[in-house]
Amino acid sequence: MGSHDSSRVARPELTAKATTRADGLTELRSPGVGLWRGAPAPGEVIVGGQPIGELETLGVLTRLRAPAGVSGRVVEALGAASVLARRAAQHGDALLVLDPSVGAAADPRAAEARSAAQTDSGALVFRTPSSGRYYGKPGPGKAPFVAVGDVVVEGQSVALLEVMKTFNRVQYGGEGLPPRARVLAILPADESDLAPGDVILELEAV
Repeated sequence: MGSHDSSRVARPELTAKATTRADGLTELRSPGVGLWRGAPAPGEVIVGGQPIGELETLGVLTRLRAPAGVSGRVVEALGAASVLARRAAQHGDALLVLDPSVGAAADPRAAEARSAAQTDSGALVFRTPSSGRYYGKPGPGKAPFVAVGDVVVEGQSVALLEVMKTFNRVQYGGEGLPPRARVLAILPADESDLAPGDVILELEAV
């Protein structure tokens, strides 16, 4: 695989914003403006990094993902009842309402996420959220996303994962991880195949 220029093949992605309501439920809010479609069905369990539909803006489809560290069962999908239904969304509009009290118990992936930030020895680690072929650079001849000694912040891209010729950015963050951390080691070799939960980075809090 000689070239992996993500600008040609990667679909744009945005991460929804999460807010906690007074009743303890979590609202996932639109990070942009457009027509939202592909809503998860009520009763579906959502975990951090999972797709939650697409936002169509001026003919361009942008994949929306749940933010890292969020999980819960969908109790309400606002205004988009099917994959084909589209609802106008403004920046900050509530898209989904999640019940976090049942999400973790109902989905083993959420339980795994709670302990994913540490190894058995207690070392702080960041794990891949899905399977795919790992790339540490955005393209051939370009600087790596992160290097040993760098400080990463929540939401920062740290790698690409290729799945069926589509390149998805992997963003730092998740349950149990600090907002800022220093990279101590980068474990995968470029173009190696990763399984969900494989360690990408060893870290220390800063």
